[in-house]
Amino acid sequence: PQKTSFHRSQTLGYKNGFAVSRLPTVGIGGERLYVNQLSQAELDGLSNVRPTLTYGRAKKAPPSGFIPAHVAFDKKILKFDAYFQEDVPLSTEEHYRIRQVCIYYYLEDDSMSVIEPVVQNSGLPQGKLIRRHRVPKNDRGDHYHWKDLNRGMNITMYGRTYRIVDCDPFTQVFLESQGIELNPPEEMVFDPYTELRRMPMRKYVTPSDFDQLKQFLTYDKQVLRFYAMWDDTDNMFGENRPYIIHYYLADNTVEVREVYKKNDGRDPFPILIKRQRLPKTFVEKKKKTFPSCVLEISDQEVLEWYTAKDFAVGKSTTLLGRTFFIYDCDEFTRNFYRDKFGITDFQPVEIKKKPLEEVPQVVPPYNGFGFLEDSLQNCFSLLPKPPRKDIIKILENHNKVLRYQVVLESPNPEDRKRRFILSYFLSDDMISIYEPPVRNSGIIGGKYLGKTRVPKPGSTADNATYYGPSDFTIGSKIEVFGHRFVITDADEYVLNYMESNAESFPAAALQSLRDHFRPRQVVKETANSDITTLGTSKQELDELIGQVQGELKLQKSLNNKNIREAFLQCDEDGSGILDKGKFLDLCDSLGVPTKAFLVTKLIDLCSCGEEKINYRSFLRAFPS
Repeated sequence: PQKTSFHRSQTLGYKNGFAVSRLPTVGIGGERLYVNQLSQAELDGLSNVRPTLTYGRAKKAPPSGFIPAHVAFDKKILKFDAYFQEDVPLSTEEHYRIRQVCIYYYLEDDSMSVIEPVVQNSGLPQGKLIRRHRVPKNDRGDHYHWKDLNRGMNITMYGRTYRIVDCDPFTQVFLESQGIELNPPEEMVFDPYTELRRMPMRKYVTPSDFDQLKQFLTYDKQVLRFYAMWDDTDNMFGENRPYIIHYYLADNTVEVREVYKKNDGRDPFPILIKRQRLPKTFVEKKKKTFPSCVLEISDQEVLEWYTAKDFAVGKSTTLLGRTFFIYDCDEFTRNFYRDKFGITDFQPVEIKKKPLEEVPQVVPPYNGFGFLEDSLQNCFSLLPKPPRKDIIKILENHNKVLRYQVVLESPNPEDRKRRFILSYFLSDDMISIYEPPVRNSGIIGGKYLGKTRVPKPGSTADNATYYGPSDFTIGSKIEVFGHRFVITDADEYVLNYMESNAESFPAAALQSLRDHFRPRQVVKETANSDITTLGTSKQELDELIGQVQGELKLQKSLNNKNIREAFLQCDEDGSGILDKGKFLDLCDSLGVPTKAFLVTKLIDLCSCGEEKINYRSFLRAFPS
């Protein structure tokens, strides 16, 4: 009630010619102003942030996580349609070739690849032309980026220039979103030669009065049959081979079938030339510089085809490079030619086979491996059989062996003292040589020659002759594979066998053995007669030998073993009889007391006559 001034302060004014409003500095009537000195706009702004003033500043959401490029751009590919031009220098029909490709840009790793769609039967290596990788842009090490790609531009990769004509919708949207202005698309260029091949060729067919349907209905299932021969003997391993030629009247086609026989050694392929129209005369073509290969023959390339008039009995016909001689035909073919062409001469031609040249069988020379008859079987058969053996001869002469003592005829003095035993096996006519081992001789004894047949000197593989029992005589020389032996002695069984089979041996061979064994038989008979004459019994001889052994035991210098070996070496023929003088000299060299009474009496009892002594009876006093 005490207030008397109610005026308001001025808030409107001008500044630099513009009307402005300002906040009041004092209240009504000049009173002090305690309220907020803010404008209405600021008050409105404060009213909008009332929740912030009440509850504080709101918390912001955390920032989104980092996404790598290979995840963000996974399976996002830019595709551009392009083409390139390729020169064709070796063709008269095209000078260049247009090849369409697709360029793919992979956003995840900035790699590129170029793929050419595969065209069937194009004859070109198509597919992936450039594998996926980062393509170099220049020599400074820069690579192509998606910012470098656009429609209507050329891009060079590895020396080949590609023209980009268009892209897919995803590529267009992506590039426009990145602020790249795309060029207008262009039309794809096609290969002119391919387009020319797609155009149908113009064919000029002259109307004909010939009715193929009437021919088919008239001559269906009517076939002319000719019997022919193909002479291929001029070539290596060639021969005369029979064939059957079928001519089908329904469509003028020809078929050639082979004729097989049992065990002819050929695979059963019945058809030589399948049923088809065979060309007789081709159209003369102009000379071309570029080679061509024709897989199928058309009517435009053939001037004349084979017809029924081209086949006749007794004439030759060339079908696809092979000349067939027709020598006969069947009855239906004869009637057809008689009614259609008026031909009546169907006399079949007799085919004479050329005689095979007899090739003489040449037996190669013997190489020395195995037996001659066994090795010769390899020349007669791929599966050789062992030569036949004389079973009766083997059974009759089983375990019958003729043994001879031979010496080696050699200039070396060491070989002259060597003695061998030659065994001849009557069952299979084989020879083996054995050398008895001699102590301190320096030569290893044993098997000298295995069991085999020994050919005579001068024997050949064509006329082989081998040693037999008739060739072995005392003193004869035998050549065994380059070594010459001389027969010096034989077994008594040899003489007995030859005497029992005297008709199978020459008289000279039998007589030589008889002359060789006669002195030995005389000595034995004399020894037996002397022993009988003296009347000395075996008991008395044994008693005397016992007394001599008792007397000689006192002499320790005697070596019974050396004494026995010395007597056996001196007996070269093995008869057991020695000359008396040689016997006494040998006893003196060995230290045997020949002048002792008992020893002298033993020598007298062992004497065979005046000049011979049976040293075997004497050696009983020197047991080993």
